Amino acid sequence: MKEKEFIQTIQSVLKSEYIGDDCAFLKDLSIVVTQDSLVEDVHFKMDFTTPYKLGWKSAMVNISDVCASGAKPVYLTAALSLPKSISNEFVEEFYKGMKDACGEVKIVGGDITGSDKIFISITAIGSTVSRNISSRKNAKIGQKIVVSGVHGSSAAGLCELLKGKRNSKFIEKHLMPRAKIKFSEKISMTEQNAYAMMDTSDGLMDALSQIAEASGVMAEVDFSKIPYDKDIEQFENYKELILYGGEDYELVATVDNPMGFVVIGEIKAGSGVVINYPQESVHYSKSDIENRLYNHFKEKM
Repeated sequence: MKEKEFIQTIQSVLKSEYIGDDCAFLKDLSIVVTQDSLVEDVHFKMDFTTPYKLGWKSAMVNISDVCASGAKPVYLTAALSLPKSISNEFVEEFYKGMKDACGEVKIVGGDITGSDKIFISITAIGSTVSRNISSRKNAKIGQKIVVSGVHGSSAAGLCELLKGKRNSKFIEKHLMPRAKIKFSEKISMTEQNAYAMMDTSDGLMDALSQIAEASGVMAEVDFSKIPYDKDIEQFENYKELILYGGEDYELVATVDNPMGFVVIGEIKAGSGVVINYPQESVHYSKSDIENRLYNHFKEKM
């Protein structure tokens, strides 16, 4: 069973209006709330990272979810489950990394318990005051698809780590991502109409597919317009890394006013995702894309 199937099962039981986006938009409180977990040997290996970098990434991936909603990240709590062998120095460095990643975001609490491996669970809260909040259900035909940053670099870094390399610009992208706070702020404070936005935590194609599915539309993208680091072309499967490689934590949005943003495509009638390559156009269904995505319940690092 896949992660998305579990989510569908939970939704069928709860029938909650808040489940569906990466953040729950609590309009009556003017906040969004999100929670994410990192599990040792599933999401990270201590052989590949340091306590400081792990703390940084743990905070940043949750801040990214808040940014994907269009809200302003303001508060964060952290729950740690740690083996007996973990030292006080680990905890100190971990929280230093979190603190530096948070910047103006305040760490306001959490919990610590024992476990066999390292488990990290972060809750982040964002303010929606003066912001136009997104939903992946909001994509409309005719809207342009815009993105932040470059794509595929984090996946390239993971490939290098798995091959024994320990230091490169791609590895730093993987271990120390940066949430796109300014991109999120610009869209949520200038876009007047309803819009969809997600981060690329599970890959660019995943974000495009989920937006298309939730909105009942098709996303058409010109591959040549997707920004990426040209050095990634050294990898034989670099196109796969750009499209399916997760953990870049860039943002993808569908907007009516694309001025000042990088446009990679357009929302059209239909379903799924179409990628226009230089020599051909390929249509990918929801299942085509999901079969290529990383599955935490099947694969491990």
